[in-house]
Amino acid sequence: MPEKKLILNNEQIIQKINRIAYQIFEDNYQEKELVIVGIVKKGYLFAEKIAQKLEEISPIKITLVKLTLNKEDIINSQATLDTNEKEINSKVVILVDDVLNTGRTLIYGVKYLLDFNIRKMSTAVLVDRKHKKYPIGTHYVGLALSTTLQNHISLAFTKKGMAAYLS
Repeated sequence: MPEKKLILNNEQIIQKINRIAYQIFEDNYQEKELVIVGIVKKGYLFAEKIAQKLEEISPIKITLVKLTLNKEDIINSQATLDTNEKEINSKVVILVDDVLNTGRTLIYGVKYLLDFNIRKMSTAVLVDRKHKKYPIGTHYVGLALSTTLQNHISLAFTKKGMAAYLS
């Protein structure tokens, strides 16, 4: 089993979250509401942290929504949101995931959300591995990291804090 190497500690991840939240606020300061959509599981945990920071720094109403995708069979499975269509229609949506590897999960999340009448959409990830196979860009990135195809990046969310590892 490959050795895990720490690439982001809790303090560094908090700095990335703060920077991303401020960038989102700067780009959307005139909005009354933002919908932060986190891709289950760790993307949603990361989205929660961004939403919390946005609530601290801005007067904008923040709505946090969970998007469930079956990452093992993304093509044949049905995506679901834990809210109704009214909550995201005519709103600015920020789609959040933890790690962007090939872009498959993020692009299917975008595809699903485009069936709604959203006003504007952006994407945010903590780590972009630069191995895109799909034409998806990220607007807000915590860390862009070139890795080999054999490497794996994992995020750990615990009561003691957060960490990102490369193995």
